[in-house]
This record gives sequence, C-alpha cells and structure tokens, in this order.
Amino acid sequence: MVLRSNVCLRRLGGGQRSREVRFGRYLANGKVTIERLIEGWSEQTGAAAAGRHALAIQDTSEINFPTTAARRRGLGEIGKGVGRGVLVHGMLALDADSGSCLGLVAGRVWTRKGRITIAHDKRALEDRESDRWVHTGLEAKKVLAEAAMVTIIGDRESDFYAAWARLPGLNFHLISRAMHDRSLADGSSLFAASEDFGIVETKTIELRARAGRPERSATLNLRFGQVELRRPDSGVLRHLPESVTVTLVELFEPHPPKDVERLHWRLLTTHSVADAAAAWRIVHWYKQRWIIEQLWRLLKLQGLRLEDSQLATAEGLIKLTAIATRAAVVTLQLQQARDGKGGEPASIAFPEHEIVVLQAANTRIEGKTALQKNPHRKRSLAWAAWIIARLGGWDGYPSSRPPGPITYRHGLEEFRIILVGWALRDLCMP
Repeated sequence: MVLRSNVCLRRLGGGQRSREVRFGRYLANGKVTIERLIEGWSEQTGAAAAGRHALAIQDTSEINFPTTAARRRGLGEIGKGVGRGVLVHGMLALDADSGSCLGLVAGRVWTRKGRITIAHDKRALEDRESDRWVHTGLEAKKVLAEAAMVTIIGDRESDFYAAWARLPGLNFHLISRAMHDRSLADGSSLFAASEDFGIVETKTIELRARAGRPERSATLNLRFGQVELRRPDSGVLRHLPESVTVTLVELFEPHPPKDVERLHWRLLTTHSVADAAAAWRIVHWYKQRWIIEQLWRLLKLQGLRLEDSQLATAEGLIKLTAIATRAAVVTLQLQQARDGKGGEPASIAFPEHEIVVLQAANTRIEGKTALQKNPHRKRSLAWAAWIIARLGGWDGYPSSRPPGPITYRHGLEEFRIILVGWALRDLCMP
C-alpha cells in the first residue's frame, strides 16, 4: 500500500490475478483478526518513544464507503445516519520536542451493528463507543511504558469524567479541550470559575488561512487556574472518585473582528501549570493535535483513497482500514522527516532489504555539487525521505518548495518499480 499509494487489491497485485486473489484470501482469513492487526500498529512505536516525552494524540475518523439500499455490504450507519461505513479510532505518538511522528500506539476499527435503544447514561462505560478513549489510553500505558513521559491529547469528544478519573498517573498526563460547562466540586461551574482567573499574558499571533477563514492577526489573552471537577450524577460512575483536580488553561480573543469566528480554547490538563510559560507550553502541545488530522487526509482523498474500496464485506473493509491506517503513517513520517529535525532511523518506515535499495538509488540520483547531495545522515528517515522526494520529481535544492504528499506518492511509486527491477537483477536470461 505504501509503495503503490492505493488500497485496490487489483493494483496491489500488480496485474497478477494470483496476487490479487492472495490478498483477498488474507483479508477473508478468520485467523487474521482485527485485534491482531491493530496490535501490530505499535510494533516499532514503543522502542521509538523510549526515553522521550511522547504526545499521544487520539482521534476518530469516519470512513464513508458508498452503498446502495441493495448493497449495504454489512456496514452500519455513520455520521447522522446518512452514510454507511467504518469508524477508525487511532492514537499517534509524537516527540513532544520535535513533533516527529513515532508511530501508531493503539486504537479500534469497527462498524455499528444497529441503533442502541438503551439510554446513554444507563449503560456501563464498556458498552459505550466512548470507551475507546479510555481503552486506548490504557493501551498506551503498556506500549509507551519506556517513555520518559506521556501526554494524551484529545479534542472535545475526549473530555469525559471517566478518562480524567482513570487515566492519569505518574508521568502520564492528559490534555483535552473542554466539551461543555462542567459542574465543579464547590457547586460552581467550569466556565464561571475561569472568569475569576487573572490575565497572565496577551499576545498577537498570525492565523494561517484555511477553509472558510482568511489569514489574519489575532490578539489573545491567556489565563489559567486549578479547578476540581465533580463526578456527574450517573449511577454507572459511582465507582469513580467524587472529584478530580485539573488545571484549566484558557486562551481567548477578547475583541474579534466583526463577522469572524472568535478564537476560544478551554484546555483541561493534569500537568502542573505554575506560570505563563507553562500555560503556553500546554497550548503548544495541544496544537500538535492537527497532525492526526493529516493522517486521516492521507488515508482518504490526499493519499490512499480508502473510501473508494469496492470490497464486498464489512469484515474485509474493517481489516483493510486497519492495514491502510498503518500504511498512511509511513507516508506521514516521510513527509515530516523531510527537514531532518527528528533524527529517526529509516527502519521506522522501511525494512532492511528496501534500505539497501535506497542506498543504491541515492548513489544514482545524487549530483556532483554539494547542493545536489543528500544532506542527511545515512540510513536516517530524513535521508530516505530525501531520496523518495527526488524520485518523485523534486529537484532537491534547499531553496525549492518542500515536497508534499503528491511528490511522495509519485516517489514511492517510482521506488516500487526500482524494487521490482532490483529483485530481477540476479536472474540469468537464456
């Protein structure tokens, strides 16, 4: 998948019917379970995170597979019930200092079996979809056990009491954007409490343009303070502590321009925040959450185009999604490595026999001048990313625009052809 930037079994088979059938049988094999495929996500991540502060970012994405009333493929509803597909929940580990992707940690892939009629607050946590946030966090404690520190980061949907009560531990922290105005142990509310916090710093930042928002400057106020969250009045949560102490870091725009959405973040964290510098650090770590959005883009239209798959069964599509998620991470790691700041080895993304071929390709595409040489340490991921980008048509000059997803896709396709030729190099033609 990485080399062909595609999930189509026919294309993965390279035009060979026997290979296409073999891939299909693999997905249909009952011994190939979704649990084991997801377990394989983290085979290299734990070692990569050892001794580092790892940001463990988790999020859920909907994979919408086209269906008709006559061909549901066993897929359940997604979104607001207007589509059918698969949900993939993943956790991505990043180096807190460099932002480099260290790999996948854990997650879930599933399709809904039907609508649940039992009220949400009447069901135990393990019977709710929201259990994925806690389950994945607990898996992270195992996978990232050798990390110096772990900070789990999630958007509003990850903000629920069971996660705050069960996940934090020694050198294991949470940052989440507040979903709603929570009740506090003293009877007040979360949003009201923040009004009593003093402004500790004001900064003007530049906001980059994005869909529906032009580029602009924003003047932001920063404040923070400690709050004690009260356990919700739900019978299924009675086994949890009555309250949990966290810090609220609030970043807001006091006077936004007219007709512009106000920038306002309320971040809850278990990290200790003593001053403005520590509060800005929490904001900076939370901003890294956008990287997992890049992963979902690489899984869909900007990369593997997973939603175009025509596999006939939900079971096959679930397994295919698990494999494709791992493949998308490799492309993400290559894109991130292009500046050479992370220092990760090429073995994170390539097996040894492919690294040998990369070395041969590097010798062929390097120029004679210093500017045309691969500037990165040999056998590093940045070194490999430079080679793949050059194979994709990038000129390699530092002054040129950095290579993007399409360049890497073309480079990986070219590298696949080189791998085929390399495999034939010792064949003796009669």
